[in-house]
Amino acid sequence: MQTLKIAGAQIPVTGDMQANTEAVGRAIDYAVSVRADVLLTPEGSLSGYTHEFDARAAASALKAVTARAAREGLALALGTCYVEADGRCYNQIRFYNAEGHYLGFHSKTLTCGTLTDPPVGEINHYAVKPLETFTLKGVAVGGLICNDLWANPSCTPGPDTHLTQQLARLGARVIFHAVNGGRGGTDLSRISWHYHESNLQLRARAGNLWIVTADNCHPTDLPCSAPSGVVDPQGFWAAKTPSQGEQFYDYTVEIGDL
Repeated sequence: MQTLKIAGAQIPVTGDMQANTEAVGRAIDYAVSVRADVLLTPEGSLSGYTHEFDARAAASALKAVTARAAREGLALALGTCYVEADGRCYNQIRFYNAEGHYLGFHSKTLTCGTLTDPPVGEINHYAVKPLETFTLKGVAVGGLICNDLWANPSCTPGPDTHLTQQLARLGARVIFHAVNGGRGGTDLSRISWHYHESNLQLRARAGNLWIVTADNCHPTDLPCSAPSGVVDPQGFWAAKTPSQGEQFYDYTVEIGDL
């Protein structure tokens, strides 16, 4: 039986990179305090959820937070947008092991856009690369970002390619899911919450996967767009935070034989 102690951070993600860096720092402090193996942060948690950010500032902030985590022996599944060496911007989860070695990144694949022809939205701003898995403490893991998991029909111009199932076939046992969904406190927001939650549970069960998820909590006076926590391979919540405000959680995932 392999174990992986996971910490998750439902923290505010804004356009202020310094504030974002401080929020990620609080999450690192929490993860270290509970002796977690790995920390998950929301979509765009460092850069902000935008393709229009200062790439040099993002690189500097990334260097600082990854060095801090490495000093503490903490692996990261870090949500951020980032400009790679190919000059293209990717909406990413960047994976680092406990020694601070960079393992690679998952790029948001089911990027959002309008249902017009042609679609308009982030689909036009972020590059995409092939799906892959990574290894943390001997466990095969994958990353998904927000709409990658639930393929919300109101903002998915392309087909639902069931990325959870694809990662399961690639051997992933745990999926780290970084979220930054729209919210407004409206009836539609509540409908979306239930859709997001049911997809987390059903897709975990269908793929026999642990799903670890964390949403942006900004603005803090409104509920998040989706739950943050851990869903087990039977589709039940093993850990779940309150739906509003900055929250942290931890849970030890046990990986048995398939």
